[in-house]
Amino acid sequence: MQVRQKFPLIFLCAACLSSPITWAEGDSSASADKTAKTSTETVSKVADIHQGITENYQAKKVAEHTYVIHGPLEVPSASNKGFMNNPAFIISETGVAVIDPGSSVQIGRGVLAHIKKITDKPVTMVFNTHVHGDHWLGNQAFLEANPDIKIYAHPKMIAAAKAGDAESWIKNLSQMTEGATDGTKATLPTEALKDGQIVKLGKLSIKTHLGDHVHTKTDAMLEVLEDKILFTGDNVTSKRIPRMDDGSFRGSITAIETALKLELEKVVPGHGETGGKEVLTAYRDYLATLYETVKILSEEGLEDFEMKDKIAVKLQDYADWAGFEGELGKHISLAVLEAEQAEFE
Repeated sequence: MQVRQKFPLIFLCAACLSSPITWAEGDSSASADKTAKTSTETVSKVADIHQGITENYQAKKVAEHTYVIHGPLEVPSASNKGFMNNPAFIISETGVAVIDPGSSVQIGRGVLAHIKKITDKPVTMVFNTHVHGDHWLGNQAFLEANPDIKIYAHPKMIAAAKAGDAESWIKNLSQMTEGATDGTKATLPTEALKDGQIVKLGKLSIKTHLGDHVHTKTDAMLEVLEDKILFTGDNVTSKRIPRMDDGSFRGSITAIETALKLELEKVVPGHGETGGKEVLTAYRDYLATLYETVKILSEEGLEDFEMKDKIAVKLQDYADWAGFEGELGKHISLAVLEAEQAEFE
């Protein structure tokens, strides 16, 4: 997320532009106050929901019970107002579960608006895949809608959010979106997951796969058994190269190999389009090629800054993935450090 795009932040109130202001005879000041109050309330409502997610994106049905709103392959900006992940929801006969409701309360409300177009069942639970705020700060919208909602996450995600990550993400997203996410408050998960745990959503079963150190040390992958679908969080991305500042190449490869053994028909990455197991293998191959090549070149005596051109050639199939040019050098340096540490284990 090192590139910050600057665009003007404008909220337009269609109702205010199309409705004429009328003045009542005999009490113009009272009427003016009432009109001003109404206009202010309308503008506030427009600013309180992410209009782009409701107007420009659809909830795509990817399995019998599962829908995904595929976000753009961008960094948070004033233009996208922070929307750039893949919020999803699962509908059972009793209620709805949401996975990764996005980076702000405004986006969370947009996700909720999509759900209401499809079902009138209540959202009873939310799952957060990891501590990075672009995936979970939308929790606030669902607590607003249901004060009894259960919000699940890796126990280390909850601890990290409490220790300061939550507030750091709120500040960072506000800066990157030039205030578009303002008003968002950290609504932390309350339910700590265990590896292999099955959470029931009516007759549906959501199985958890927790990692020790994958994209972060806080990752939970979520498998809807009946739909044969896996939500990877940022353990896997498609057509987008993610940051690995908090991650492990070896841990990521191991997690993906484990996922490949599951009985899956669909994979929903943290960013990018839903697909089959090819989503898993494509990202695994990127990580494995980079890490193994770094080890070989290190043994040949090359420094990290001397490796980039050689590794870029091996990874040319990923050159059109968003973030490739910006992240590749960082990934090489991080892989060098990880490989050096592995020698002492």
